Formats: sequence, C-alpha cells, structure tokens
Amino acid sequence: MGSDPQYAKWPLLPLSQHVFTLTNAYATRTAQQAAVKALQDAIAEDKMAPFYRYLAHPIDGVLNAVGEGGSSAPGKPLSRKSSLVGMVATKASATNVNLPWDEELYSRLQEDNDKELAAFQKEEDEAVESAGDTEVMAAKGKRAEFWARVGDKDKAIAAYESVFEKTGILGTKIDLVLAIIRMGLFYGDKALVKKHVERAKTLVDSGGDWDRRNRLKAYEGLYLLTVRSYNLAAPLLLDSLSTFTSYELCTYSNLVVYSVLAGSVSLKRVDFKSKVVDAPEIKAIMGDGADKLLALSGALSAGPGADDSATTTTTTTAATARSSPRRRWPSTSARWRCW
Repeated sequence: MGSDPQYAKWPLLPLSQHVFTLTNAYATRTAQQAAVKALQDAIAEDKMAPFYRYLAHPIDGVLNAVGEGGSSAPGKPLSRKSSLVGMVATKASATNVNLPWDEELYSRLQEDNDKELAAFQKEEDEAVESAGDTEVMAAKGKRAEFWARVGDKDKAIAAYESVFEKTGILGTKIDLVLAIIRMGLFYGDKALVKKHVERAKTLVDSGGDWDRRNRLKAYEGLYLLTVRSYNLAAPLLLDSLSTFTSYELCTYSNLVVYSVLAGSVSLKRVDFKSKVVDAPEIKAIMGDGADKLLALSGALSAGPGADDSATTTTTTTAATARSSPRRRWPSTSARWRCW
C-alpha cells in the first residue's frame, strides 16, 4: 500500500466552485449569497490574506475584473483567453452579489500570516542548527502547506518544488506533485495541471505504490473532464470508483456524477449499460430506475449511499468535511464547474 499520503489537505477545492458560482450569471441570487458566505468564512478561518486580495481587492481583484469597477476592463466579461477564465465564469453576474473588501480585515490577516511565517522560519533555523534533515524537511513542508492554505499559488508551488528537490522518497515526491496539480485545478490553470499530471505519471511508473497509482487516476480523469476529453476521462473516472480515496479532490458522490456524465457522452450504448447503468458503485449512490434520473436532474439522491458520510472515513480531508453530508447533484441543464 505504501506510506500514507502527505500534503493532501490544501487547498480546499470547493472554494474554487464558490468563486465560479459567485461570477456565474446563471446562478441564483440565493446560491451566490451562500457562495459569498462560504468564501468569507474560509478566508477568516484559514487566514487567507493572499486569496482575499486576489479575489476582492478594489483595484486588481479578479472579481472586480469580472464585474463593475475593474481597472483593466470594467463591466466587460472575460474572454476565453483570459488567465482568469479557469476560476471565474465568463459572463458578468447579473445578480450583483459581491465579496466586499475590508482593509482592516486584510491587514489583520496579513499580520497573522507574518507571525506564522516567522514561526516556520524559526523552526527551520533551529532544525538546521541542532536537528537532522527530516526536521528541516518537516519545517519546509509546513511552509508549503501554509502557502497552499492561504491561497498563494506561486509561493505554494515554489515551496512544494523546494521540498521535492530535497526529498528522495518516491511516495513523498508523488504527493508533492499531486499537491501542485490541486493548486492548478484550484486556479483553473489547465496547462500547469497537464504538465504535472504527466510528471506524476512518470513518477508512478518508476515504482509508485498501488494507492498513489489509483489516486492519480482520479486526478487525471478530473483534469480530462475540465478540458472536455470525455472519451479519455470516462474510463479513468469509472475505474476510480472501486478504489477511490482522493477525498481531497471531491466527494465520492460527486465522482459518481462526473463518471456518469462523462460516460453518457462518450461510451457506446453497450458499454454504458454495463459500466454505468448496471455498475454497483453507481447504483449505491444514485439509486435505481427513476432515482437515477432524479439525481442527474438536480434532486437529492435516493440511493443507499447518498449520504457522503457513509462512504468517507475518518481520514476525510477538510475539503470534504466542510461540504454538506447530503448534496444536490449538479444539474445537467445548468452550467457547472468541475475541477
């Protein structure tokens, strides 16, 4: 089985969905208000000063670039070539629900971040002087996790790469690359994700353990779904159902829905029947017969595995723990974002 996965807690990918919902003209006002509340709670709880600035700063925040008040293109929707398209919707929201900027809050979050970084630096300096390489690596790893937690993409990736260069353990190297992939998924950076999926596959093929090999299937499948390669995504997602442990990516219930949607537009009818309609893993979550149609149309699943808490373990990450135990399925008639 290999060692337990490391660096699997941050970032919280549901936050990226909340940003997309907030900027999606097709989302209801109620959904957007809930998204703002979730973002505000996470920013305050996890002290996400860089992420808060990235989103809400009155001059260069990406939410201002989408709606009114942006400095570069006020009031205009983003083009498909924009680097922000991965996280935000391409149309300005019509419901005018905003994430407000609070300079006092930002200063307080920055101050807390500076204190944490000082503590990490002190721990690393002490480890260099009186401890071994393991302790130094642990301190560097904490800094990398910190940057991922507060939402600073560039610094998180640089910190992960620094740890990668110093470690010789293959399992840890794979975990670090998977963490970089999640940063790319979080910010919708498809080029970054593609590059590091290939990097992770090379590492896994060089001797990666069974668990990490299966986790990578889910990562690659979700990436392929984001670039609309449904024929390539479907087999990977369906294969992941029986061995899924990547709760840092999404809930098991969501993986089932993604698998069904990818399979429905790419598999031949016979394969769809055997691999999707009759699959026990899918029946357990979505129910049978009419229940499946209700689940895909946005109704709550009636399947015996509908409650995500029944399919997760005590090792479920914060990303899963913060999601509702009974979720609404993404509607096939609405626009939805998969990371």
